[in-house]
Amino acid sequence: MCSDFTTKRIFHTTAVALSTPFSAIHVPLEEQSPHASCGDLPKSTDSLDANHLQKLIQLLQSTDDPLIQEQILVTLSNSAAFSVNQDIIRNLDGLSVIGKMVSDSIPKVKEKALNALNNLSMNVKNQEELKEYIVHVCREIESSPLDSELQLAGLRLLTNMSVTNNYHPMMTRSIPYFFHLLSEGNERTQIQVLKVLVNLSANPAMTRHLLSSQAPSLLSLFDNFINKDVLLRALVFVTNLNKNMKNARGATIQDQYNEDSIFSMLFGDSTQYAQKLASLLHHPDTEVKEQVVKIITQQ
Repeated sequence: MCSDFTTKRIFHTTAVALSTPFSAIHVPLEEQSPHASCGDLPKSTDSLDANHLQKLIQLLQSTDDPLIQEQILVTLSNSAAFSVNQDIIRNLDGLSVIGKMVSDSIPKVKEKALNALNNLSMNVKNQEELKEYIVHVCREIESSPLDSELQLAGLRLLTNMSVTNNYHPMMTRSIPYFFHLLSEGNERTQIQVLKVLVNLSANPAMTRHLLSSQAPSLLSLFDNFINKDVLLRALVFVTNLNKNMKNARGATIQDQYNEDSIFSMLFGDSTQYAQKLASLLHHPDTEVKEQVVKIITQQ
């Protein structure tokens, strides 16, 4: 949703923003199950009311059939594209019911539950309740297969939960793993984890945690052949850290950081980093060049 990469905060692109109610999500609706217990529910989320949502939540609680669970979660996820339904689902205790599904033993059920929570997290009051799942979601991301849909679903939820500074401390322990994903993941994973890192880097209180991390792959992203979406987010991440350091007015002591830390790479004597930035000044994309100029002028 945030195509402007100069913006510090990044929402997941397929979810509706807090300020944009009634915007449909991009996850396609699956057909309703022909199972008799679902037969009296409408097939379109446009016609779901509080009574229908309550029946879905109750059925989700009572059924052990993973196929039905998946279908209900997809329907609830799509219904949560509408702000009024976000409130209704919360008031029906749907957040805790869906949240329990994140601990399910079946990956597809967990994935669909995370997708539903992702859309429900576009609501401030919902976020206050969903914060209790952040640490567990971080563990799921770390234990999921690399580049899997389950891992991406977890990262999407963290993206939305990290738009404000409120819940950043709950993600601190996973920062080293986020950089691991940046190094080992494919482009989809890199983009999604960078959305989380950009949101974290917009919070000055997270600067020390980020700068002390080891991320040897970060420098390799500053190259002309790197996917533009990856490159721009990596540059915004660095821009935010530069801004935080500048505002700290020299309060950071260099001796606090290891030689292989992000701090040493960005603020040490790394000639390779300077060369990478100079090379990106010739990048064909205007946004990239503007972001590089912003970084250089911050130094």
